[in-house]
Formats: sequence, structure tokens, C-alpha cells
Amino acid sequence: MEIYGKKFTVKQLRRRVGNMDQIAGVRTVQLDDGKERPTRAALIKTGSGLELTVLLDRCLDIASASFQGRAMGWRSVTGDVAPQYYEAEGLRWLRSYFGGLVTTCGLTQVGAPAEDSALSGDGLHGRIGNTPASDIQVSQAWEGNQYVLSVSGTMRQAVVFGENLTLRRTVSTRLGDKSFRIRDVLTNEGFNRTPFMLLYHCNIGWPALDAGSRLISPSRFVAPRDEEAADGRENWATFDPPTHGYDEKCYYHDMAAKRDGTVTTALVNDGFKRGEGFGVYIKYNRKQLPRFVEWKMMGEQDYVVGLEPCTCGVEGRDVDDRLGLRQWLRPGESRTFEIEFGAISTKEELKAVEQAVAGVRPKLVEHYTEFVKKR
Repeated sequence: MEIYGKKFTVKQLRRRVGNMDQIAGVRTVQLDDGKERPTRAALIKTGSGLELTVLLDRCLDIASASFQGRAMGWRSVTGDVAPQYYEAEGLRWLRSYFGGLVTTCGLTQVGAPAEDSALSGDGLHGRIGNTPASDIQVSQAWEGNQYVLSVSGTMRQAVVFGENLTLRRTVSTRLGDKSFRIRDVLTNEGFNRTPFMLLYHCNIGWPALDAGSRLISPSRFVAPRDEEAADGRENWATFDPPTHGYDEKCYYHDMAAKRDGTVTTALVNDGFKRGEGFGVYIKYNRKQLPRFVEWKMMGEQDYVVGLEPCTCGVEGRDVDDRLGLRQWLRPGESRTFEIEFGAISTKEELKAVEQAVAGVRPKLVEHYTEFVKKR
């Protein structure tokens, strides 16, 4: 394995340290200031410069991530907020939306608030992202020649006379890695067929995002969500400096995938000739997450691009129901979802991502009707 630019065997490395946390490890802590109190968190470092904060009381979402001191995700003005401050009504989800590299949305509602019943009516983006984990397991151990770091936990979204869904999440990485993975297993533990919605709100901010940054993606078609997004649709892949009074734009992408279903996309500040280049990629499987949303928000402080693999749309479950697009789980059925995240810090890494995308990129289809036929 390679650490700090040198290669070591397991024995050579172990001879040089008394405890592996000198280089890499997982440490559990409690956040204790203001509205973050008393949120439990796991701090992960890999020894490559990759560091993560995983909020155990917020769906094991990734509140912050950085590589060699450069932020990979956007952090909102709210900061970390403990789950007891969650407000479910309407758009009040935004009062506890810390942004972060990953915020999970669902499990029965994504997007605009739903009002289909007094029992199940959920506000913006649902409840799961404000749900604490139980059965938490932390592991840091040698597996052959790899030192594997992982945190796991189970979130349950349940209600009397309604859904009984669990989401078992594992966040994992390895010594020396510049990337990490999220693996989710969603299970219907009830006895009724139950609809679900799931969206990974992957929020990329500065310095990967700046004027001149670009989105690299194997997009076959890009459809604006509304008239606001239609204005400037041709600029979906390029980005502006922070802009006063900017109104968010959302685009649906129809992504081309490799034969195994893998899709790679990235947001890159391509300043490598000046020594300023940096980017973040995500890799997911379209067979698991068939839809993708780009959230383009160029506002001041709210300066972020969301790369959002999902099973659903963002207009809310009422719209998905009318279109016949909502997915369902049979009693006892499970679905698995896997996403990889990594930093792009060299020209060679950027070239590898570009090649991965170019290998599957088709021509954009010309008309929305073609896009709909492919769904």
C-alpha cells in the first residue's frame, strides 16, 4: 500500500506506529455547541488527506468531507443541527439542512411537500435525513493487506397504521484511499406493499465549484424542471460566480451507463495548470438509481451544485404518482444502493474521470419526447 508517497507492506507499516490511529482511523464524538448538541458523530481519516464527519444521529449523512484541507461538500448557513430541531411542516426542513457532502432524502417523500393524508403528509424531502441511527457498529481492522474503516447503523421510518421501513447504511473506506463508499439496504419490514422514494442530495461547493467550473457527465438528455430552469438550459454544465438574487435551477438528466450500470459524473474546477485544480466525482449504478437531478444554485452563500442520483422526481410524490413513476417494496423485500465519492486533485485523475465518461457518452437526444420514451 502507498502512504505519504511511499509503498509499505503491512509489517513495515505496523513496525513504524504504535497505534493505527496515528495514521488513520474512526473516532466517535458528541457535538456539543448550540443546535448541534447532542449529536453523535464519527470522524474518519484515511491517511491520504481524506477526512469525513458522519452524523450518527442524522442518518449517517456526511456533514463534511475534505481532501488535504480542501472542502469537498458545501456547508449551509444552519451548520449541524440535532434531530430534535427538525420541523416537518412545509419547507421547514430547510431550517435543519446543513448541506454537507451527502444529505439523504426520503423514504416516502422527496421534493415538494405532500398533503395526501393527515397521517403520511410529509414536508420537503421527507424524514429520513433527520432520523438517528441505532445498532451502530464501528470497525477499523486489517482485512488481508487492507486496513478497512467503516461505520454502520440502521434508521427506521415507521408509523402505526403506515409504513415500516428500515435503511441499513455502511460508510466505508480504507487506509490511504482518496475515496469512500456508501452502501444502503432499504427493507420493507411491514406486511403491506409500500411505496418509497430515495434521493441522495450530494452537495458540491467551493473550491470544486467556482466561476468556470464544469460538470462532466454522460448525459443523453437534459430536461429543465420548470420555466426558471428552461431559461439558461444550454448552460447546465457550466457555472457562474456567486450571484445576488439567483433563483435555483433543477435539471433532470438521462444518463448513459456502462454495461454493468455504472455511471460516473464529476464537478471540476479545472485550474490544474495554475495548481488550483480540484474536483469531486460520484459513481453510482443506474440499475439501482435510475434517475438523476442536477441542482444548480449560484446564490451568495447558497453557492452549491447538487448531483443527485435518485429513484424519483423532485416535484413530490403526488406528481410521481400521477406519472406512475413511484417505486414499491413488497413485504420483506430489500433493495441495495451503492455510491462512491472521491476527490480529483491531479490532472491524471481528471483524465481518468473524463475517459470513464467519454467511454459511454452518446449524443444528446434532440427532443423531450425521445427522453420520455427512454424512461
